[in-house]
Amino acid sequence: MSLGDDQEGSGGYGGTGQTRTHLPGGTTDVYGGARRTGRSSSRSLVTVVGVVVLLIAAIAFANRGGDDSSSSAKGAGGRPNASATAPTGTKPVQSTPGIIPTGYAHDAQGAQSAAANYAVALGSTAMFAKTTRDALLQTVITPTRVAALEAALDQAYTPEFNETLGLNSEGSAPAGYTFVSRTTPIGTKVTQSSPADTTVDVWCGGLLGLAGTNSTNPVTSSWFTITMKLEWTGDTWKIVTHSQKDGPSPVPGDDKASSADEMAKAVEEYGGFTYAR
Repeated sequence: MSLGDDQEGSGGYGGTGQTRTHLPGGTTDVYGGARRTGRSSSRSLVTVVGVVVLLIAAIAFANRGGDDSSSSAKGAGGRPNASATAPTGTKPVQSTPGIIPTGYAHDAQGAQSAAANYAVALGSTAMFAKTTRDALLQTVITPTRVAALEAALDQAYTPEFNETLGLNSEGSAPAGYTFVSRTTPIGTKVTQSSPADTTVDVWCGGLLGLAGTNSTNPVTSSWFTITMKLEWTGDTWKIVTHSQKDGPSPVPGDDKASSADEMAKAVEEYGGFTYAR
């Protein structure tokens, strides 16, 4: 299921993409797993080398003679320089806490800001209850596509589907558990742009699962890229079609998994962000 007709992968949200879960066989706290070992010496060497590289980079930055505004936007091999994902300085979109930001600039930068914020919204827990889902779709989807998408997602977000995630039939977490569904944009890229419509890729990290003691669907992370085609309508950008694919995914680190209580507390205490390109 997708916002368009070409959903790929199962990363962080949308239709049945939420079903990527791990179901441990036991009933112990799966968050308390031991740290992986066997690479300590090599990782120590990498850490030392990394510190040296950072020191060299810091010295070079401190001693450079000013900003060369004529330098190319592309680095070696045609790859974007760091400035390609740096803030541009344009005033961010105005927003109200708890409400999806709207009213983006009518340019490629505004489209990227819209795509990033829409990715966050569509990857949230609001998608799992019909009332909040329909309100969300009214905000981010182009008007001509809303009715069809509402009907399609009603077929995807069924009580049975919610129960596979450990939720109640209406999409809420049972007593003693915290449902986690978050999408965090890492960066955006425009692949096609015109005054009428713009296509944006959003690289994201996602969290999905049920935090709680003895949860059989613990919070896990994923990486995926969302492609949104946006059109300019009603003085803002709105989604026309959407697709998703896995990755790019980094090599997993040796971080020790947090306990269920720590994960639930973090989700409750740390709020999200409004994104502006």
